[in-house]
Formats: sequence, C-alpha cells, structure tokens
Amino acid sequence: MSRTTAPLSDSACRSAKPTDRAYKLFDGDGLYLLVQPNGRKGWRLRYVKPDGREGLTSFGNYPVIGLADARRKRLEVKRMLADGIDPIGAKNQAKTEALIKGRTFESVALDWHTEMSAKWAPDYSKTVMSRLKTHLFPLIGARAIVDLDTHDLMQPLEAIKKRGTIDVALRVQNYLQSIMREAKRLRLITINPAYDLEGSIKAPRVVHRPALPLSRLPELQERIDTYKGRALTRLTVMLSLHVFVRSSELRFARWSEFDLKRGAWEIPDTRPALEGVSFSTRGTKMAGDIHLVPLSPQAVALLEQIREITGKFDLVFAGDTNSWKPMSENTVNSALRKMGYESGLWTDAAIERQMSHKERNNVRAAYIHKAEFIEERRLIMNWWSRYLEANQQEHVSPREFANQTGANVTRLKAKHGATE
Repeated sequence: MSRTTAPLSDSACRSAKPTDRAYKLFDGDGLYLLVQPNGRKGWRLRYVKPDGREGLTSFGNYPVIGLADARRKRLEVKRMLADGIDPIGAKNQAKTEALIKGRTFESVALDWHTEMSAKWAPDYSKTVMSRLKTHLFPLIGARAIVDLDTHDLMQPLEAIKKRGTIDVALRVQNYLQSIMREAKRLRLITINPAYDLEGSIKAPRVVHRPALPLSRLPELQERIDTYKGRALTRLTVMLSLHVFVRSSELRFARWSEFDLKRGAWEIPDTRPALEGVSFSTRGTKMAGDIHLVPLSPQAVALLEQIREITGKFDLVFAGDTNSWKPMSENTVNSALRKMGYESGLWTDAAIERQMSHKERNNVRAAYIHKAEFIEERRLIMNWWSRYLEANQQEHVSPREFANQTGANVTRLKAKHGATE
C-alpha cells in the first residue's frame, strides 16, 4: 500500500528553518519544497516521463512562488504528461528554437511594443518604451526569453519598489505579463512565468486629504502674510494660490518663460536639464505642446517682487543654498506646516486633485491649454485673483462676489468646516 503524504500548508512552508543539511517538505504527487542550509527554499517536482524514465524539474524559489502557485504548476506538468509531452524536453526544445531565432527578452518586448503601439497614443507609446529601456532591458533584456522564470522577472520590479515608485512597478508588472503572454502565444515558452507576479506588488493606500474650504481663505492669506521665514518661500506660496499649475511646473520655472508685460507664462513640455538636479527637465505634461498660463495683475505683482530676489538667476524659485538648484517641494510644505496646515497641501497629487475638482464645477473645463481660449482663461484667472483679494479680511462666498453691488455686499464670517 502506497504511503499517503499530508499536504503542506503555507505556515509550514513559511516557518521551515534551515539546518546543517538540506531537507524536503513533501506536498504529494511528487511535489516538495527543498530547504537548503543557506535558508533558500525551492520547489521541485519528481515525475515519470512518457518514456518511463524519472524526471525532475524546478518551479522557482519560495516565497516568490507560493504553495498555490507550485500546485498550479504541478497541474500544468501533469496535463502535459497526459498529452505525452515531457515538460523538460519541451522547454529545451523551445530554448533551442528561441536561441536559433535570437529571441531574447528585448527582441520579443520590442516586437510586442511595435504591435501595441498601433493601439496607443504616441505619447503613451514613448512612455512605455522609456520604461522598458530604463527598468527591464538593462537587467533581463539580453536573456533568452525561454530561460526567464518568475524570480528573474521579480528582480526589476524589486529594484523599482526600492526606489519607492510603486505605481511604476505596477505598470511595469503589467508590461511583463503582457509580453510573456505574447511569448507563449508565439510558442517561445511553454509556461508563462509572469502569471505568478500577480499580487506580488501591493498598491499603496491612497490617503485623500480634504481641500481647504473657501471660508478659510482669509485665515490662510493672513498666515502667509505674517510668515516669518524666507521671503521667497512666502511669495511662492502666495503665487501658487493665483496660478493653477503643478508644483513641478512652478518649482522648475525659468525667467525666460515669463512675459510680465504681456501677463503670460509659457511652460514648455521639456526644460533644459540642470546638472545634479533630478527631474529638472519636467515641464507641462502635454508632450510637444506649450502650456500657456495667463497671469492676473496680482500674479504679475508677486512675480515682480520675486524678480527682485532671484532676477539675476535662471531659476525663478531658486534654492536658498544653491541658486542653480530649485526650491524643494519640502521647503513649501515645511512652511505650510509652520502656518498650521498639513504637509501634503502643496504636491502635484494635491494640485492635480484640486484641478479635477474644478473641472467638475466647469471652471477647469474652461481652463484648457489651447491659446485660442486665452482671453476666456485670462478672465477666469483675473476673477480668481480678485476673489482672493476680496477674502483677505472676511469670507465672501463666490456667489456674493459675483453679484456684488458695492456697499450692499453681505460678508460672511469665516467658520471652520464651511464648504461653500
């Protein structure tokens, strides 16, 4: 009577400790976890080939390949054996064919990108290619695609995660899964190792910070006016209230982009690089286009004050220590914290969210990038700057401001938590 093996559990795999000799934890049907003295744990499967000889194959290392993943791979092997196919022989044959055809990961990925680009916008196609060249090709591009396993595909993703860009890691993971699916469709591989990447990267929890209610504008402007820190920081925070731009668009601004007499700011899609400054080429997100920002008289007045401080430099918002480096995002957020506001108020994400909020109220819908609408947009920006001025002492609702009739305007006392 054959011996019955109790199935493994996740906790047993996780808690298995190394000893001075390698040992096996059996799951049944030939599958076992090999625990090495150095602590590495790898999945192995013993099976009988179609010709009656014994075969041994590996499924990758634990925990990259979990227990459920290993069992699924075992099932795939059993299905191949039922069809009279030796999985090792099939893999070796695919490897030989791939090497003959020169099918490295990079060659397959480039073909995939060419095919997919027909469905993508040009800017998105460029972005995907940039990520392939930056994150994938240096690590696995030259490898034969048939040799890659899940552990290999995890390496570039882990490198991206260490840099803290989880959103990019998730996108690159999607590229890998799509590329490897295409490789399997072309019969360059027999099993898709990217299948087991699912769930390996956890999307960060998004914390939505509430926007500052309009009723607190008088309080905010007073705290900015009485800020005791660097004058340039105070003026930068105040200017950011008058222009609807992202923090990177503002911080990396050059004086050459401004025409204060005309009241216009032209943000290019790419700026000249600053040596030693990451992302200094960032401009508008519209590739190949210029974001034309109309400046209200109040914004121009603030920029005139800023020019007295940094006019001799290329950068409008120069750093305190090094004038050739821009003011950091943390500088403004630190100032906001000192004023009593949360540090996430002045970030691209926060500003982007505020712009989306405006779109729902048909303000952002009018504030579009095309120059043909510049006069309409200038009216909007001028209205907003005058509205800020009207709220320097006491709160005035937008409706009251729009329908004001001189001394008959009813002013509302600012109340925390008001949403109008």
